[in-house]
Amino acid sequence: MPMKNGMINIIPLAVGAAIYGFAFGVLAAQLGFPWWGVALMSGLVHAGSSQIVAVERFATDGFLAGAVFAGLALNLRYLGIIASLAPLFENISLPKRLLAIHITGDENWALTMAKRAKNTNVGYAFLVGSGLVMILTWVSSTTLGAFIGNSIPNLADYGLGFAFTAAFIAMGRAMWRSKNDVVPWLVTFGITILLTKLNMASAFAILVGSLSGLIIYILIPTINKVEKNDK
Repeated sequence: MPMKNGMINIIPLAVGAAIYGFAFGVLAAQLGFPWWGVALMSGLVHAGSSQIVAVERFATDGFLAGAVFAGLALNLRYLGIIASLAPLFENISLPKRLLAIHITGDENWALTMAKRAKNTNVGYAFLVGSGLVMILTWVSSTTLGAFIGNSIPNLADYGLGFAFTAAFIAMGRAMWRSKNDVVPWLVTFGITILLTKLNMASAFAILVGSLSGLIIYILIPTINKVEKNDK
């Protein structure tokens, strides 16, 4: 039962997502977003990081187009994520592929890829099973947070302010594969932090940092090969 396995294995990550989903819902409500709007956005967009950036951007300047563009910029990483799923989509119909693409997030993608690296039989069913749990968790937790958000004075008072950071740390740990990831990760973090310090919008800083880390990751095998040949 590959789909059932996906549903079960994703539970620890789903719990983490529920916490920062709730925190996001509270934040959005306190910034003036209606609970039903948060629910609709979570169901249609289903991308936590870009939703957070878009809401914060909208709250900062009130410019809807800017918020949408910031969210889209951060979501460009999904082009690479979806491309990496191509082997899982062989002999899968277009409607089923579109379903999988919509419910694929950072957590269930990382889990599926990690499991597939150990067992090539892990594929589409596992991805969909874990994705269904994640989207249901995300929509329900963000909606709940938005519904009661205005009754909570301050996120930080409840220790929820760290939920976003903790969630991304957990996702990063799940995506860790070997020491070869160290340099690309350091480049990504370094450039992202530098650009934010230079007042670049966080969505674009993350995008540029991620692309820089990806380029380094691609170049490392070539560099190592050249050094080996030189010896």
